[in-house]
Amino acid sequence: MSSASPAPHIPVLLDEVLDALAIQPGDVVVDATFGAGGYTRAFLDAGATVHAFDRDPDAIAAGSRWPETREDPPRLVLHPRRFSEMLEAMSEAGIAKVDGVAMDIGVSSMQLDQAERGFAFSADGPLDMRMDRQRPNAADFVNEADEAEIADVLYQYGEERQSRRVARAIVAARPLHTTGELTAVVRKALGYRAGAPKDPATRSFQAIRIHVNGELDELSDGLLAAEALLKEGGRLAVVSFHSLEDRIVKNFLRDAANATPRGSRHLPEAQPLSPPRFGDLSKAIRPSAAEIARNPRARSSTLRAATRTGAPPLQQQEQAA
Repeated sequence: MSSASPAPHIPVLLDEVLDALAIQPGDVVVDATFGAGGYTRAFLDAGATVHAFDRDPDAIAAGSRWPETREDPPRLVLHPRRFSEMLEAMSEAGIAKVDGVAMDIGVSSMQLDQAERGFAFSADGPLDMRMDRQRPNAADFVNEADEAEIADVLYQYGEERQSRRVARAIVAARPLHTTGELTAVVRKALGYRAGAPKDPATRSFQAIRIHVNGELDELSDGLLAAEALLKEGGRLAVVSFHSLEDRIVKNFLRDAANATPRGSRHLPEAQPLSPPRFGDLSKAIRPSAAEIARNPRARSSTLRAATRTGAPPLQQQEQAA
């Protein structure tokens, strides 16, 4: 059964995610980042029951209109929670293990396209950037943080090499209330040329958004939760959109698979301390030229996938140590 209206965006690397999860009819799958429901729609069409997470109340409200939420039993269960809480939420739903977990990290197309959410510099709106409404927003940060903290956030989360210059300009221009005001400040600080391949405000907006929403900590916690929730043979598929996210995913899976680089003739080989928790690690999977042509937002995406082994999850091993 199809939803009443199609998802208002194009899910990235959809075919590759479906291949990675290898969904069978009757599988229970977690969509950790429901958004506009692009992945969930495909999982439902493949015959899965989907538990979808999103801390954005707008996404949950839109998903609640899908007919699958009203089936008996429902094939779509919505959880208005952070995906790092998936283990607790699924336990409360009476489900101990699942067949697959998909994670699409970062801001959704739906959020980017709504100027009033304040995520994008392409349209003027309030300087918000929150995925939920229960934490300080971007305006609070740029107007109240000191210059050193702003510079650190821009450098750490946006990899902005001129972070101190941008932070100094932001402090000098305060108070800032709209995305347009912040964009103008960053562009002036870095030198903006119309028609340049990448807007210089991109890195600063990314950094502030990640900081405001605590996204990298959420990703790390979510990976551990997914590991504990997946059954033996269950599949994990994670799509990320910039190097900081991908590095976290790559390192997590390598460590969990005992696939980190071993010793050399200068350094004796270390023996793994515990059995691998994941296997069948994929290489980094990136979109084809055809997909990028159809959906330019796919350009920076990377998919990594792996299969859960029967080893106890890391947190359980640490508790037993």
